[in-house]
Amino acid sequence: MAVKRISINWVAKLNDSKDLPKYGDSGDGKFSKKFGQGRFVIPAPLEVDALMKKVPKGKLTTINKLLAALFKKHKTDFACPITTGIFSWIAAHAADEMARQGRKHISPYWRTLKSDEEINPKYPGGIEAIREKLEAEGHTVIQKGKRFLVADFEKKTIVPKLK
Repeated sequence: MAVKRISINWVAKLNDSKDLPKYGDSGDGKFSKKFGQGRFVIPAPLEVDALMKKVPKGKLTTINKLLAALFKKHKTDFACPITTGIFSWIAAHAADEMARQGRKHISPYWRTLKSDEEINPKYPGGIEAIREKLEAEGHTVIQKGKRFLVADFEKKTIVPKLK
């Protein structure tokens, strides 16, 4: 029996703010041990997308740089890395959906790397599609074991800023 695939509307997911941003205090539990203590922000999906759109051609950013931009904007001690990662993934899929609809001005998700110089294999098209986009912009992608990394990424990364 064939499994019916459910079509996800990524643009709708991106635009659903769920009353975000929200603020919290990490307390003394597991969350604080893993991510730090203090006040944190859970950003809205569109905030993460807006940061990703600020990365110009030839430059890169990382999830950690997005986190830094978010906690600076919201004047908190840190931003939630879990939701920021999820929202970057949603923004990437929404951008891919928009591109397939013929829209030109989409979020350049391929310029947002994981915490280090690693390409995010969960973004639309996987490693090969992202590698192709990065190399078309002049970046060099190298393979180390199972990971695909952008060479000299430290020289090309920026912390995008929101107003």
